[in-house]
Amino acid sequence: MKQKRERDRLMGHADEADGIEEYDNALPDWWLGLFWFCIIWAAAYALHYHVIADRSQVRRLAAEMAAAEQRWPAAAVPATFAPTPELAAAGEAVFKTNCIACHGADLHGGIGPNLTDEVWIHGGEPEQVLKTITEGVAAKGMPTWGPILGPEKIRQVAAYVLAQKGK
Repeated sequence: MKQKRERDRLMGHADEADGIEEYDNALPDWWLGLFWFCIIWAAAYALHYHVIADRSQVRRLAAEMAAAEQRWPAAAVPATFAPTPELAAAGEAVFKTNCIACHGADLHGGIGPNLTDEVWIHGGEPEQVLKTITEGVAAKGMPTWGPILGPEKIRQVAAYVLAQKGK
């Protein structure tokens, strides 16, 4: 026969808690059952997730990054770049279309920095200029032009800017 639980037994803390009485009642069976079910479910789910199904957040991120790289390949910046007058002439039109708002028609700056100086913030070597145009400078407000313009137009703009350097 099932033994009846004692209910509404006072703990005797009324004198320590400004007359508030505390009861020592057992938790209901449904609550204890739900509590133990959740613990068992969590252990089983963790075992299945990490061991049996062998899922991993790191592996999932790597798969997403590989899919993104395949869908949107990074524009490769050439290792060496030699500006030519032909590239510079073609780059003038691209510069006037996209860059004039920030760097000005005379390249002396405005919102963006002066591009006719001898010393540049992010480097004035041809590879550094290509990298700056391709990747942009988010902290300074320059957008990433690589996916927008493409490698050939970036080379043209870089040649034009380098041809104007020091003028």
